[in-house]
Amino acid sequence: MNRRETILMAALELLAQKGEARLSTRTVCVAANVTAPTLYHHFGSADGLLSAVLTEGFRQFLESKKAAEQSSDAEIALREGWENYVRFAAERPRLYAAVMARFLQGATIPATEEAFALLRQRIAALEAEGRLAIAASDALSIIWASANAAAQLYVTATLPANAYLAAPDSRVIESICDQAVTSICTPRTESEL
Repeated sequence: MNRRETILMAALELLAQKGEARLSTRTVCVAANVTAPTLYHHFGSADGLLSAVLTEGFRQFLESKKAAEQSSDAEIALREGWENYVRFAAERPRLYAAVMARFLQGATIPATEEAFALLRQRIAALEAEGRLAIAASDALSIIWASANAAAQLYVTATLPANAYLAAPDSRVIESICDQAVTSICTPRTESEL
C-alpha cells in the first residue's frame, strides 16, 4: 500500500469510528504515521482528504453491491438493492451520514451517481415487466426516500445526544421496505407466485 492509500485508509477508519466532526488532519497523520506535509501533498487540504475518504468509502460500498448476487426477478432485485443500501448505513452510519451531507450540499461523488443509476435500472426493469403501479419517476422517489429514511434510523441511533431512539428493530426496517415496494408494484398474479 502506498502512502496515499495508507492515509486514505487511516482517515476512512477514523471517520467510521469518530464521525466527520472529530476527523482532523492531525489525528489522520498520527494514525497513518505520516507528517502533515505528506498528507497535504497527496490531498491538498483537509477538505480534499475528506472528499477522497467519502468517495472511497462509497466506492467500497458500491463494489460490494455490484459483487452481490442479484436476483433475476426485478422486484426481488429492487428489495435486495434497498436492503444493501440500508445495511451500508447500519454498518457504517458515520460514513453514510458524511456522504449524504456532502451529497445534499451538491458535491459530486461518482459512486453515489452509480448507485442511483442502479436504482433507476431496477425501476426500469419493473416497468419493462409491467409491474409498476405508478410512474417510474414517482417509484424512484419512493424507493429513494424510504431507503434513506431507514438509513437515518441507524445514523440517529449513533448520535451521542440521542436519548430517544435505539437502533431500529429489523422488523421496522423490513416494514419500511415492504410498504415502499408494495406501494409501487402491481400485485403478482397467480401464475407469477
